[in-house]
Amino acid sequence: MSSETSDTLDQAMVRSSGLDTLLRDLTDRAVQEVPGAAACSITVRRGGRLLTLAGSAGLPSGLDQRQYENGSGPCVEAAETGVEQYAPDLAEESRWPAYTRYALDTGVRSVLAVPLAVEGETGAALNYYGERPGVLGTGRDKARTFAARAGDAIDVALRIEHRRQSAADVRTALLSRSVIDQAIGILMARERIDARDALERLRRASQHRNVKLRDLCGQLVAKVSGPASGGRK
Repeated sequence: MSSETSDTLDQAMVRSSGLDTLLRDLTDRAVQEVPGAAACSITVRRGGRLLTLAGSAGLPSGLDQRQYENGSGPCVEAAETGVEQYAPDLAEESRWPAYTRYALDTGVRSVLAVPLAVEGETGAALNYYGERPGVLGTGRDKARTFAARAGDAIDVALRIEHRRQSAADVRTALLSRSVIDQAIGILMARERIDARDALERLRRASQHRNVKLRDLCGQLVAKVSGPASGGRK
């Protein structure tokens, strides 16, 4: 890949305000860089299932999803086996009949799916779509080089996103703990019991009402700390 392309991807990383923006930028860039590509998408296995993280402008709706539903197709094969899949002419392709019919109906005639090495993920692929038979053949080397560079960028983006999610989880846990502690304090003062008994009462109430402990405590804290309205009932 040229240094100009590398600079462009690095700049996309800096410009991006989030994972979605970055990945969409990458797929649009792939269409510009790979001869014959009319559209591009990124497939990644997350939470035990394949999904499309991003797609370029012009990507036919449902093109990847149909593969995931059928459990077969070039994107699925590339992501799950780590082997590049190339269909120069879907009109003559016999490997994925259900997907092939759908793709042809959307105007896609050729597909190239290049595996991505993404840290922490069990399967990923960068998928290129062409509108004419054989149109992606001359661009396969560029497609592979771009996929390798994009894989590095996706790795970085996913790690950043994971850190953000981890930080959000920590904040949520701290807020939950704070609300529970406040509710325990309220019961201790109101019922003149110790912290252990107060927590046990809250747990029993949570189970009896089928409400999460955090939510139950939040309701109690809100009720006690909320503005007075017409006196106590």
